[in-house]
Amino acid sequence: MDDSYYKSEDLKKFGDITEFQEKMGNKFFDYYGEVFEEGALTKREKALIALAVAHTVQCPYCIDAYTTESLENGASEEQMMEAVHVSAAIRGGSSLVHGVQMMNKVKGLSM
Repeated sequence: MDDSYYKSEDLKKFGDITEFQEKMGNKFFDYYGEVFEEGALTKREKALIALAVAHTVQCPYCIDAYTTESLENGASEEQMMEAVHVSAAIRGGSSLVHGVQMMNKVKGLSM
């Protein structure tokens, strides 16, 4: 028995989110589709950005989808891992920069 909360086959059901709210679901998918069309950024660049964001928000469905999407749009393994490292650096930096808030509080209490 698979007791994992994450089930990779559920990714194929993403389009079903319109079932309970068709109007908003369709609007989302229209927007989503437009976002990933080639524009100022290539589809490969957008897939790599999405892959990095997927790691930042820790969405296993998105990681699966944008790993595949990145490969299908010509990204190399090295580029994909570099995108993951960008995600890690931003996430770590975000935690560290909030240390300034702690330092301000300490300094305020110490005075």
